[in-house]
Amino acid sequence: MKIAILGAGMIVSDLLPIVKDFDNIDFTAIFGAESDKEKMAEFVENYGIGSIFYDYDALLSSDIADTIYVALPNFLHYPFAKKALEAGKNVIVEKPFTSNLQEFTELETLAKAKKLFLFEAITNQYLKNYEAIKADLPTIGDVKIVACNYSQYSSRYDLFKAGTILPAFNPAMSGGALMDLNIYNIHFVVGLFGKPEKVDYLANIAHGIDTSGILMLDYGHLKAICIGAKDCAAPVASTIQGDKGTIRVEGPSNTVEAYSYILNKQAPIIKDVKSHEHRMFDEFVAFEKMIATDDFDEMTARLANSRIVMTIIEQAKASANLVFGADQK
Repeated sequence: MKIAILGAGMIVSDLLPIVKDFDNIDFTAIFGAESDKEKMAEFVENYGIGSIFYDYDALLSSDIADTIYVALPNFLHYPFAKKALEAGKNVIVEKPFTSNLQEFTELETLAKAKKLFLFEAITNQYLKNYEAIKADLPTIGDVKIVACNYSQYSSRYDLFKAGTILPAFNPAMSGGALMDLNIYNIHFVVGLFGKPEKVDYLANIAHGIDTSGILMLDYGHLKAICIGAKDCAAPVASTIQGDKGTIRVEGPSNTVEAYSYILNKQAPIIKDVKSHEHRMFDEFVAFEKMIATDDFDEMTARLANSRIVMTIIEQAKASANLVFGADQK
């Protein structure tokens, strides 16, 4: 598997230190803007990335990569992923998949028509600790309440309050707390319980964007809340409460570093079965395996999960009257 990276932002800087840990993946190229020239040159020197591209068409027309990893700002996920699929490349898209459900549907339809692989890079779905939580879930009985809180005061929020609107808080660029942080909580819940019956989003809105909010997912037999905040902070954790016990994750829902398994009237048991210290390792290993084995069934199942999440995003946006630039096209 030969991957070309699109972008030079924080998520790319986070991934690159572990590229040496992948046995069957080569990161052969990086694409970005001229303004990121120095940073990309450092990436090439420090991590053995083979080539730098500033022309996307030139990258797509070459055979330097068979897979494109889209790590650009949210609103650019759809156009760059679509162009890569049209060029016959497999595509990995950073979360959130797209700005809206229509964009996701177009990408899914195109990938399946061209028999190409299309993935959402959503870390928690592939983590060994998350898989272990799935296995332990039946033992805590009938689940009644799920609560996920990912609240993190943004380093950009002070500038936002002063009137400087950066991409993370720009509705034209599909920013905001729902798309940046709460997306992990949504995937955490949907991966365990599937599609909810009802969705409501109570959001704090400023300058047309949600700086924080409480998403309520009603499954009938259980209720889930997902809290995402960029304008305030709180202890970050996720709790699944059943009538026979509780599962609790301390820390963000995108890392699942470990979890507590607590049956009623028993002492907590701490579990940690992760295969790698870095949260992004397992997802890329899984992507490579699916491509190497032509496992389109697994890809389709993963896309179905992403479709549920994108449907929830649409319902949440409608509930809070959130409109992104991509929604106006």
